[in-house]
Amino acid sequence: MAADIIVKAVMIGLAFASLVTWTIWLAKSLEIFGGKLRIRRAVRAIGDAATLSQASRALDRSGGPGALLVRAAEEETALSAGALDHVSGDGLKERVTSRLSRIEAAASRRMSRGTGVLATIGSTAPFVGLFGTVWGIMNAFIGISQAQTTNLAVVAPGIAEALLATAMGLVAAIPAVVVYNVFARSIAGYRQILADASAGVERLVSRDLDFRTVGPATALAAE
Repeated sequence: MAADIIVKAVMIGLAFASLVTWTIWLAKSLEIFGGKLRIRRAVRAIGDAATLSQASRALDRSGGPGALLVRAAEEETALSAGALDHVSGDGLKERVTSRLSRIEAAASRRMSRGTGVLATIGSTAPFVGLFGTVWGIMNAFIGISQAQTTNLAVVAPGIAEALLATAMGLVAAIPAVVVYNVFARSIAGYRQILADASAGVERLVSRDLDFRTVGPATALAAE
């Protein structure tokens, strides 16, 4: 409490940064866990389906990007239905792939929100704490010159107050870096599962096109 106002402001800022880190850890952990659970269910439903309509029925009441992938493929197939009697399905596959990639990118960006704050805290907190330490030691030396003594009882309190700022900087930075790295690995795994779901939808679209070429009877049998 006896520290300089600048040092106090630094320590309060670092304490707030630490609070932000743990808040993001809790919120993002729940979000990633729920997102992985939903997309894994979608991958299983897509893998078990023989046609796109089967996958759509299985995910009819589901949310998340897995269901969005299937619905986007269905919408594009419906929009292209009139042209499929006159052209090959290569154009449809390209358009479906384009829409699925945009959904993947949007889901990945949404899952990555907040992690940039952790990276910022992890990289800047030690330097902010060091600034508080430098400022505090500078004031301690000014106090020494004014007291005109180097007695340890005079020197030690000011230096201890200054070093506390560096300690708080490390307390804020180390968890932020660790949590950021954990989230980076988890989000990479989420993106991989999302890519598996997208690839499954593309296989269903290709299979439906084959059924359309063979004939409606085969498609009905697959249903």
